[in-house]
Amino acid sequence: MTDCLDSWAVLRWLEGVEPAASRVEGSLLDRPIMSWINLGEVAYVIERLAGAERSRSVVRELRRVLTMEVPSPGRTLEAARLKANHAMAYADAFALATAIAHGATLLTGDPELCDRGMGWPVEDLRAG
Repeated sequence: MTDCLDSWAVLRWLEGVEPAASRVEGSLLDRPIMSWINLGEVAYVIERLAGAERSRSVVRELRRVLTMEVPSPGRTLEAARLKANHAMAYADAFALATAIAHGATLLTGDPELCDRGMGWPVEDLRAG
């Protein structure tokens, strides 16, 4: 099964926070999928913390190891449906919609996605 990454997983990987970092590192061997919406979220967080050049560098590196998806109109409407029916950030809805569409497991530690027990294809990276 394919993995899908959200910004939470990528940011913890970049920070070296375990157990998330090791799980994401292993996933990168199989070229997981990620929505451009979520990569944009990573980019703005890195730019705020470390500057524009570091953000551009991280995005370049990630593009080499991820399968990036530009959200289609259908994916955008699915994310909107998820957001309308569940309390979650809009970017999280894109990550979840991307995972569902690809039959992938969403790697995250975001409580909005992990703590609901909704049957979503989510792997909680907060604990081993």
